Amino acid sequence: MSSPEILMYVKGTCPYCTAAQRLLQAKGVSWEEVSLLSEPQRREEMIERSGRQTVPQIFIGETHVGGFDDLNALDQEGRLDRLLGV
Repeated sequence: MSSPEILMYVKGTCPYCTAAQRLLQAKGVSWEEVSLLSEPQRREEMIERSGRQTVPQIFIGETHVGGFDDLNALDQEGRLDRLLGV
């Protein structure tokens, strides 16, 4: 099974972004990042897709996971590996 594409909207030195990156790295998956600092015009895209204004916003395939707390909760519940296909 191939892993779904992962997209994460991030901003600067956000500690929750770093925590999400570390968790995904520990899972051995790669992801694409959209930096709202270098691409501020994509902020509206993030808000439209997620309904949220905070970072990180994480998408796994077509599934909007949410932020780090949501990602971590999925991992604690044992559902993240299934979603990642690992």
